[in-house]
Amino acid sequence: MATAILLENIHASAQQMLGRHQIDVATQGKALAGEPLQQAVQGHELLGIRSATTLTAETFAQPGKLLTVGCFCIGTSQVDLGAAAHAGIPVFNAPFSNTRSVAELVIGQAIMLMRRIPEKSRAAHLGEWQKSAKGSFEIRGKTMAVIGYGNIGAQVGILAEAMGMRVVFYDIRPRLSLGSAMPAHTLEDALAQADVVTLHVPATPQTRGLINARALSAMKRGAILLNASRGTVVDIPALAQHLDDGHLAGAAIDVFPEEPRSNTDPFVTPLQGKPNVILTPHVGGSTEEAQENIGVEVATKLANFLETGATIGAVNLPEIQPNPLEAPARILNIHYNRPGTLSHFNQALAEIGANIVAQQLQTAGDIGYAITDISLVPPAGWAEALMRDEAFIRTRVIAA
Repeated sequence: MATAILLENIHASAQQMLGRHQIDVATQGKALAGEPLQQAVQGHELLGIRSATTLTAETFAQPGKLLTVGCFCIGTSQVDLGAAAHAGIPVFNAPFSNTRSVAELVIGQAIMLMRRIPEKSRAAHLGEWQKSAKGSFEIRGKTMAVIGYGNIGAQVGILAEAMGMRVVFYDIRPRLSLGSAMPAHTLEDALAQADVVTLHVPATPQTRGLINARALSAMKRGAILLNASRGTVVDIPALAQHLDDGHLAGAAIDVFPEEPRSNTDPFVTPLQGKPNVILTPHVGGSTEEAQENIGVEVATKLANFLETGATIGAVNLPEIQPNPLEAPARILNIHYNRPGTLSHFNQALAEIGANIVAQQLQTAGDIGYAITDISLVPPAGWAEALMRDEAFIRTRVIAA
């Protein structure tokens, strides 16, 4: 029986889904690092993580039994995807399951900040009655700039339009606009138009410090900034300065450059104590509905890869959805995309008298992935012997 270990309090729906596929599941409530993480990697076929566990090239240098990794979240920046690919380990995530949760939080934060609710609530808790309309605005009729118009950004835009907002967006890739959203030609153009700026970009070298002092100064005076994407996107000290000098009217930050590894670790940021700032502990996708959906989505992908070799949804390997296995055996072969490699593989099958019943091949960059159904089960040691050729990264046999 295959085994899986799920870290960081992944929703029970994942364990239930894997259990339906006869996979023995162990759970761990916190992130792991160092030797405990390496033991978990080497001792299980499936590994499930969220955003606090980091998988480096060193992690994949000795993968042991590990066949695949599931990131039970949207982002995969915590995983060295290239190292995983070159170890023959597909990585899956959940790019859609919590988009609604993040989008709803963003809209709620925009309303709260435009109405100056955080500071009024704080005053009321202190016994102060601040009943005034000054500086309090509706979001209807205001302009929202969505920076990063992907799965979440587009949904935020749809909800904002439904609330009566005008939506502009900026993305480095051409995107089809939804509703009446209009693309901006540059980041500065988007920032200059907006009463509300919301960020939905991945963590990449290009987005590190994207919203720096210069970008913040390009925003309209009195605008608000929302970040529920990645903590490295915003220059936090610069944001604090622009809030203090009154250039920005408020901010809501859900992600930070450095975050505690657990709920018991301290959290410090220059934004603490500011009455016009909403701080949340990376909970954009943390709703019961989202976590349940993520658990099912990623666990299903992991189980499908284990049972059939399917890599649909993998973020680091070529994607193949194989047909049902109707032959005696299926060979999953991850290899370097070099001339003659597939011919060498097919010759190795011919040498054991195997007829190819079906074969699917996809390549991406320097990696190739072939799923081959054959007329017999290879003899013991065949896959191991094949792996002596440096062109082959990983070979696994699935018997019918």
